[in-house]
Amino acid sequence: MTLRIGSGSAWWGDRISPAERNAAEGDLDYLCFETMAESTVSAAQVRARRDPTFGGYDTYLEDRFRAVLPHCIRRGTRIVSNQGWIDPLAAARKVKALLVEHGAGDWPVAAVTGGVITDRVRDLAGSVLETGAPLSSITDPIVSAEAYLGAEPIVEALAAGAMVVLTGRVADPSLFLAPMMHAFGWASTDHARLGQGTGIGHLMECGAQVTGGYFADPGFKDVPDPWDLAFPIAEVEPDGSAVITKVAGSGGLVDRRTVLEQMFYEVHDPARYLTPDVVVDFTSAEIEEIGPDRVRVSRIGGTPRTDTLKVSVGVLEGFVGEDTFYYAGPGATDRARLAERILRERFRVVGLVAEELRIDILGVSALHGPMSRSTAEPYEVAVRVAARTRTRAEADKIGREVDGMAVSGVGMTAKRVPHGDRVREVVGIWSTLVPRDAVRPQVHLL
Repeated sequence: MTLRIGSGSAWWGDRISPAERNAAEGDLDYLCFETMAESTVSAAQVRARRDPTFGGYDTYLEDRFRAVLPHCIRRGTRIVSNQGWIDPLAAARKVKALLVEHGAGDWPVAAVTGGVITDRVRDLAGSVLETGAPLSSITDPIVSAEAYLGAEPIVEALAAGAMVVLTGRVADPSLFLAPMMHAFGWASTDHARLGQGTGIGHLMECGAQVTGGYFADPGFKDVPDPWDLAFPIAEVEPDGSAVITKVAGSGGLVDRRTVLEQMFYEVHDPARYLTPDVVVDFTSAEIEEIGPDRVRVSRIGGTPRTDTLKVSVGVLEGFVGEDTFYYAGPGATDRARLAERILRERFRVVGLVAEELRIDILGVSALHGPMSRSTAEPYEVAVRVAARTRTRAEADKIGREVDGMAVSGVGMTAKRVPHGDRVREVVGIWSTLVPRDAVRPQVHLL
């Protein structure tokens, strides 16, 4: 038995057409959507407090499901997705309504909840992983704390007959591991197979990054038709080995290089990649090109999972004020540097109170700062001004002073008319660990 699992997204803003093509042409048993970044839960919690019309789930959920449901219903492709964000039950109800609309109202839909521990995290957690300080040292308001769940509650939902499973924060590889565990009957203690399956899930979770996305470097690593990148498909065997491939005729490529780059993406220690389901060892992996756009991956190792779960903690940490203006032609850099001096003096005049102030000249020093090396005078530059502040009133000063550059600044300043808010609230993301048995996932079947 070979299980065909396709990727439907790698993050919230990902393209929808490759998912539709996977659903239509991939002959899939499962289609898995990953749409959560580290900050997604916190940002969603902040929006929910301000916007009573916000559903709490992926804002593109309806668009994604409308694109793939006709093909998934025809093929019988099951869907696993963390598009539930902070309200998987609401997401499940929306998907149920869409299924009724598409004539598949008999498809069971499951929601996985239980990962949100905002009200308990201060009692459960120890230190902050990034700093080593106790969690109690964070005095700013905590808006969210959600544990990374693993594959087991998804497997439970699939075993109960769910054709669609919606979750909140689940570790990215677990979305892909769960269908393997269910289809092949792997136990949660089968570390060898879970290590291999999680490794395959890690290759799949970032979508097009394993099919040529975020890979191209003209003249060094060329990618065919990069405007038509496909999302990957994994052909998984019962032992966990798999062939990574894509829909025939689509853009991009799958080769040893794309697989290796994705394998080590966001992996701190390749010998001990920690997930809620298993500790993965990539150092034993075998990667073999067996044909055009077909790479076989095997022998990824696994050892028992930890007794703790990682929790992402979202904290309100003030505001950022930001704006940009431009110069072009001979002397553009000198005018930009004079503009920077003017603004720094103006911020002293208006008494700006900021935890951090940055004035970057894009095209000169924005990325590498004083280490930047310029071999020629750029024809055009942009000046980006940003400050972190504790209050919105202080952050507002950034845009007000940049506005003044239009008539009280340097000659030939190009200034856009600000139609949008130039101040945004900052949600800081911190990590901690809590005992595994303190988090109790629940499965709700509709």
